[in-house]
Amino acid sequence: MKHAVAEFIGTMTLVLFGCGAAVIAGADIGLTGISFAFGLALIGMAYGIGSVSGCHINPAVTIGAVIAGRLPSSKAVTYILAQMAGAVVGAAILYVIATGKGGGYDVAVSGLGQNGWGAGYLGEYTMTAAFVFELVATFLFVVVILGSTGAGAPAAVAGMAIGLTLVVIHLVGINVTGVSVNPARSFGPALFAGGHAISQLWLFFAAPILGAVAAGVLFRSGLLDAD
Repeated sequence: MKHAVAEFIGTMTLVLFGCGAAVIAGADIGLTGISFAFGLALIGMAYGIGSVSGCHINPAVTIGAVIAGRLPSSKAVTYILAQMAGAVVGAAILYVIATGKGGGYDVAVSGLGQNGWGAGYLGEYTMTAAFVFELVATFLFVVVILGSTGAGAPAAVAGMAIGLTLVVIHLVGINVTGVSVNPARSFGPALFAGGHAISQLWLFFAAPILGAVAAGVLFRSGLLDAD
């Protein structure tokens, strides 16, 4: 239960503050500020709940850890369900705050930090570009996570390395997809944005999971694992 509670709180925090930065403060802090909001939220949770659950707060990371042999498969379902629930609650809290703005806030028009691609979405990148970015970015992200938390790695700085990697991924990818690399992070906001965001969710499940599996296989094979 403590693992589920930790993953729930961690994912809720990531969605609330990461997507919240885009929705509430995006016009003031810009792409760079939003990127750091996601990374700093992850760093905070890494040190807050890392000793409890490992601070996956991302189904792709959990799947990668299972493939790499870092997490028993029996725990994966609990982790993923807690992450998805946390993302929904984080998005719900953000929805309540955003729609409480004087003068109103139309989620259907302005969104809730959901991911996407194509005409009308940020840089209007193609589906192929979005898929390639999400797959490669998640692969590299999970490589950093598994490497920085492996045997012999300096555990004290793992959270910083992982969080800063998420910052860099956002700096490059916000205009491409809004950056998912995390099916739960995509799922929560999409539920409230509805319509088009939900129809595009498949990519933000498939690409990150494939990227995480590839990273897990490399560590499981011993090609990258220091064990």
